[in-house]
Amino acid sequence: MALPVYALHENPEWFPPFARAFAAEGIEVQEWLLTDGVLDLDEAPPEGIFWSRISASSHTRGNTLSKDYARAVLAWLEAHGRRTVNGRRVLELEMSKVDQLTALRAAGIETPRTVAAVGRSQILAAAKEFPVPFILKHNQGGKGLGVRKFESHGELADYVASEEFEEPQDGITLVQEYIQAAEPFITRVELVGGEFIYAIRADTARGGFQLCPADACAIDPVTGKPVLPPGATIAPEPDTQLFSLREGFDHPLIGAYQEFARRMNLEVCGIEFIESADGRLLTYDVNTNTNYNAAVEADAPVSAPRALAAYLGRLAGES
Repeated sequence: MALPVYALHENPEWFPPFARAFAAEGIEVQEWLLTDGVLDLDEAPPEGIFWSRISASSHTRGNTLSKDYARAVLAWLEAHGRRTVNGRRVLELEMSKVDQLTALRAAGIETPRTVAAVGRSQILAAAKEFPVPFILKHNQGGKGLGVRKFESHGELADYVASEEFEEPQDGITLVQEYIQAAEPFITRVELVGGEFIYAIRADTARGGFQLCPADACAIDPVTGKPVLPPGATIAPEPDTQLFSLREGFDHPLIGAYQEFARRMNLEVCGIEFIESADGRLLTYDVNTNTNYNAAVEADAPVSAPRALAAYLGRLAGES
């Protein structure tokens, strides 16, 4: 008899595509919403397969407890030998771009020049040797949090001293080289269970620095209109798609990402890279709570949510 599958998450708006995929695969999934709750450490966890998709941006939805609640739950599950997918170690990777970039570099994958400033007072010192333009971003990111482009060090000094300054959730701000793309798009490679599913192309002219593929990210919940993200150079229109399938994508980076995922025990992820105007391929983001885009899914030869549901179903059956 197959074990039950549990989905640990904090954002119900992102879950419907996965619920439909589990239903299509005939697999029952139980949602475990990690916003607040009680955890009895004297009890053993239930049997099951526990898939974590806690997001680094959870605090932007008022779920400030989710990160640490997930840490506690995953520690508890793994201490009892339960099978987790994207478990405790992967949660730390999701929460820290420093962790992501250092792990990518250790795996031999090229990343952008980056300096981490711990504390607001250290940002100017961290940026002093960067040529302009450069960008700031939050170490605990998601949805392009805190990403801003600066054309001068004076502009940065004014921003850091102003009331507009966005304090990062963990106090760590990254200063990073601005990458001039050869063409205005980035590529995101989706992996499930070590297998390459597909690659997507994301329009940076319209999407800017906030390239969340979930349908819920595209519309402002207050105005009901398409979001104009920071860094975008073309205003979005209601029927414009930021994401498309990158057909025929076959590159050695796929193998490098698969090996990276294996090393990190990262079973579900979307890894993003940019092709620079000076000929580099720079990997800059690892998404461990990956969402999938409906327009891409409509054109893709295989459904990523269904591949994920099937993978978790196999684990449940094997266990």
